Amino acid sequence: MPAVNRGTFSQIPGRFAVSHSDMDDAPVNRPTRYHREQAKSLIMTNRSPDLPFEQSINPYRGCEHGCIYCYARPNHAYVDLSPGQDFESEIFCKDNAAEVLRDSLRKPGYRCRPIVLGTVTDPYQPIERERRISRELLQVLVDCQHPFSLITKSTLVLRDLDLIAPMARLGRASVAVSVTTLDNRLKGELEPRASGGRERIKVIRELSRAGVPVTALVAPVIPFINDHELEDIVEQVAQAGAQQAGYVVLRLPHEVGPLWEEWLHEHYPERAEKVMSVMRDLHGGAVYDSRWHQRQSGQGAWAHLLRQRFASACKAAGLQAREEQSLDCSGFVPPGPHGQLNLWGVAEGET
Repeated sequence: MPAVNRGTFSQIPGRFAVSHSDMDDAPVNRPTRYHREQAKSLIMTNRSPDLPFEQSINPYRGCEHGCIYCYARPNHAYVDLSPGQDFESEIFCKDNAAEVLRDSLRKPGYRCRPIVLGTVTDPYQPIERERRISRELLQVLVDCQHPFSLITKSTLVLRDLDLIAPMARLGRASVAVSVTTLDNRLKGELEPRASGGRERIKVIRELSRAGVPVTALVAPVIPFINDHELEDIVEQVAQAGAQQAGYVVLRLPHEVGPLWEEWLHEHYPERAEKVMSVMRDLHGGAVYDSRWHQRQSGQGAWAHLLRQRFASACKAAGLQAREEQSLDCSGFVPPGPHGQLNLWGVAEGET
């Protein structure tokens, strides 16, 4: 259990108190509470061969966007909270993240490899407007010329273009933007406190105009809910300037499955059985198959058809399929003592 100060942040009824044009006003049944978490370590190492990154950082635990399908929901069990409303209303903020990152990067044995922010929860969820933890992390990476990528569905990423764009011009930064749907009504049901789909297209356009390589993620693809939008989304992200695209089929690990089915029967009762029938077909009769190279795309006739549709859509739009982007690690300079850059590239203790 991480060190938590449960009384530090104010309780904000409903959701983040300031109204922003890129969010819908969506009712929440309980206040959102923010907790300080003192991280002891920060950089996670990926050992999954079907994910295109080696290192990642997540500035927040839990996510106020409230995406019902989020595969990260079960992680809240690590802090003795539920994957349901607790996940989206009890948010843990790693306030010391920049300090911990500096300490990690200055270790003599550290080997520079690109770091991805936002592989579990969104680094630009609403509280980032106040806490600025993601921006502080980016500043550390920029100061060290350490390559990084971001994964987000928020317009707030544009706030940090002054840090991202110069690194992108040096081949040291990229951004992946998740576009689930262009239907704002459906977005409000699936992702109640996230930016709208059209706003995410604008984010891709602005990032691309600034010279930032953008990958669009059609994620998740949900049978009979949003799969009919696949071709339209691919076409629009290509027109906005995305260079690559990828997709992920709906994943329902652990407690996410029952939460999803409850949501599905509430919002689309007439389609619920069709949706779950396809999900079972995708995973060999089970609702979910966690095996590598199966969990994100499934298997069988529906999975094959989806792969064909996606490949055809990308070809027609002139998009490359998503692959690991090669970012330049050659400029990395570790931080020196007290947060200062070690301009001579000499590790502490060396002469």
